[in-house]
Amino acid sequence: MKSRILLAFSVLLSFGQTAGDRVLPGSPLPGIRSRELELFRLGLEDFIAIETAEDGLGPSFNGNSCASCHSVPAVGGISTMTEVRAGHRDEDGKFTVLNGGTLYHLFSIPPHQCQVQIPAEANVIARRAPIALFGDGLIEAIPDQTIIALEDPEDRDGDGVKGRAARLTDVATGHPRIGRFGWKAQHATLLAFSADAYMNEMGITNDLFREEAALGITPEQLKRCSPKRGIEDVRNRRTGLRSIDNFENFMRLLAPIGRGPIDSEVRAGDGLFKSTGCATCHTPLLMTGPNVNPLFDSQRVELYADLLLHNIGTGDGIEQEPATGEEIRTPALWGLRFRRSLLHDGSAATAEEAIRRHGGEAKRALDRFTELTDKDRRALIHFLDSL
Repeated sequence: MKSRILLAFSVLLSFGQTAGDRVLPGSPLPGIRSRELELFRLGLEDFIAIETAEDGLGPSFNGNSCASCHSVPAVGGISTMTEVRAGHRDEDGKFTVLNGGTLYHLFSIPPHQCQVQIPAEANVIARRAPIALFGDGLIEAIPDQTIIALEDPEDRDGDGVKGRAARLTDVATGHPRIGRFGWKAQHATLLAFSADAYMNEMGITNDLFREEAALGITPEQLKRCSPKRGIEDVRNRRTGLRSIDNFENFMRLLAPIGRGPIDSEVRAGDGLFKSTGCATCHTPLLMTGPNVNPLFDSQRVELYADLLLHNIGTGDGIEQEPATGEEIRTPALWGLRFRRSLLHDGSAATAEEAIRRHGGEAKRALDRFTELTDKDRRALIHFLDSL
C-alpha cells in the first residue's frame, strides 16, 4: 500500500499561499473552486506518495514517487536526478534503438534480478533532467493551431530559425495532436504524460501503458521479478480516480511561478532579450483558447517558449518520435530563477553558460549576445533572473 509520507520539502499546507501579490511555488491556480481544490489535494497526495512493489513499483524504475523528480523549489518543480537514455548510431548516422527502447532504469526492486544494464554496443548515451510542471494546465490549454502558426521549418523569413511543431497521435485520445510536454515534445496531454511517467519511470502499468518495460530483461525474467500482474493502476473505490487521473489533475491545476521583482535593469534586459533574437524561440506570451473553465479560458500564458522542436546544437542524440536526435523542444523560461542546473542534461551551471552553448538555429542570437557590452549582458541575465 502506498506510503503517504509528507516529505518536509514538499507541501504548501495552506493552498494558494501568496507572497505579496505573487503565488508561491506549489500553489494551485488562483481562482480555483472548491471541487477543483479537492482534486488538487488528491492529486498532490498521490504525487508525493511513496510507491512500493505491492503497488507495482518496478521491477526496474527511476524513482518511487513523482516527487522524486519534481520537488524543488516545491512539489511540481525539478530535482538533481537525471534519467539515462541510450542507443546506437552507425557510421552513416542511422540511429538504432536497442532492446526495444532508449530508457535505462537506475534502480530495481529486491532481489535485483531485473536490474537493467546499458548494452555494450550503445554509443549514444544521454541524460535528461526533469522539467518543472508549474503552469502545465495552461500550456495544455494552448490550442494546437497556436503552436502550428509559430513553426517555420523552411526558414521562410530567413532568420535561421526552423522550428517545427511535433505532430503525433495522443495516446490518451487516439487523436492527432501537437506535442508540447517532454524534452522531445513527445506528449500532447497531461494524462498521456502522467501515464507514460508512471509506467516508464516507476514501472507501474496503467490503462494507457499496459506492458512492463525493463530493457534487456526477458519476459521470463519479468515474471519472476514482478510480484504483481495485470494493470497495476486501478481506480480508487472511493474517488473513482486512477493515480494517472490524480497526477493529471494536480499538474493541470498547478499554478505557474510568478515573476520576481522588476526594476529598470530588468526592463532593459527584457528589451535586449528581444533585440538579440532570443524571443524568437522563447516566445514571451501565448494564449489559451476558449474554454468552459474560466481558469483556462483565453488566459495569458507568459511561458517564454514556442513549444516547437529546434536544433540549437544541444540535442542529446536520442531519436524519439516525433523528434530527431538533434532536436529539443524549447524549454519554458517562466520560473527560471528557481532552476539550476540548466539545459536538457543539467550540464550548464548558469544562464549565461546555457546561452553560450546555443548554436545551430540559435547561432545568430548567440552572436548578438556575445557582441553586447558587459553592462548589457548583465542586464539580460538580470532579466532572466527575474523570470
